[in-house]
Amino acid sequence: MSITATIMNTATGQPIQKMVFGRMPKPWVSFNLTTGELVTADRVEVGKPAPGKFAVPVSVWVTPKQ
Repeated sequence: MSITATIMNTATGQPIQKMVFGRMPKPWVSFNLTTGELVTADRVEVGKPAPGKFAVPVSVWVTPKQ
């Protein structure tokens, strides 16, 4: 089962993009954004699913070098 996560900018608090991971991302995961920039996760947040839903919101916070 794949995990769809929202990639969030730590500096601004704004979402950068959505990304699909094959499994739950670890807090030290490194990956490339669509811009080609290599980033490392600062933290991974797992929320609670909405009532009656099974999908859990996952946010991966990164600090881009822009």
